[in-house]
Amino acid sequence: MSTPTLTEIPGFIAGTWDIDASHSDVGFTVRHLVVTKVRGRFDGVSGHLVTTDDLATASVEVVIDLNTINTHSEHRDNHLKGADFFEVETYPTMTYRGTGVRAHGDKYVLDGELTLKGVTKTVPLTLELNGFSPDPWGGTRVGFSADAEINRKDFNVNFEGVQNGIAVVSDKINIHIELEAVLRKDA
Repeated sequence: MSTPTLTEIPGFIAGTWDIDASHSDVGFTVRHLVVTKVRGRFDGVSGHLVTTDDLATASVEVVIDLNTINTHSEHRDNHLKGADFFEVETYPTMTYRGTGVRAHGDKYVLDGELTLKGVTKTVPLTLELNGFSPDPWGGTRVGFSADAEINRKDFNVNFEGVQNGIAVVSDKINIHIELEAVLRKDA
């Protein structure tokens, strides 16, 4: 089965889209003590994306405020903001710059770079286009879902907590994104 180009998708609109943070979610999952998964999210996300007729020229720029981490535990959130993990006083944001979309089987991949704690690495996102739709306020919306996996140590998040010989936090972090964006009226 071949993957359609974006312009073959019903309702496709080329343009510049601003992220609607109140309808978007940037979250993660990490193993804790090998026995469970802890979930968290970042409440501060901003940026824009550009859809084009040519998948390879589509782009995304996202800025995530690391001070807005939310794992439903104030104590844990404060620890994650500190020197053991994100060092938010020195590195207050994490950024993602997507540089193009390519078909991969029956899905898409957004190629791009993640920058965290001053380290930039290539991190492709498996991408699902959820669709284009008019909204009740006279605008137009687009929605995407995306997933990726990173190793936190690749970004100098090197906390080595060990409890009874077991790592407190896994190196592998799963990233889950639900993104909604609004078409710029001047686009």
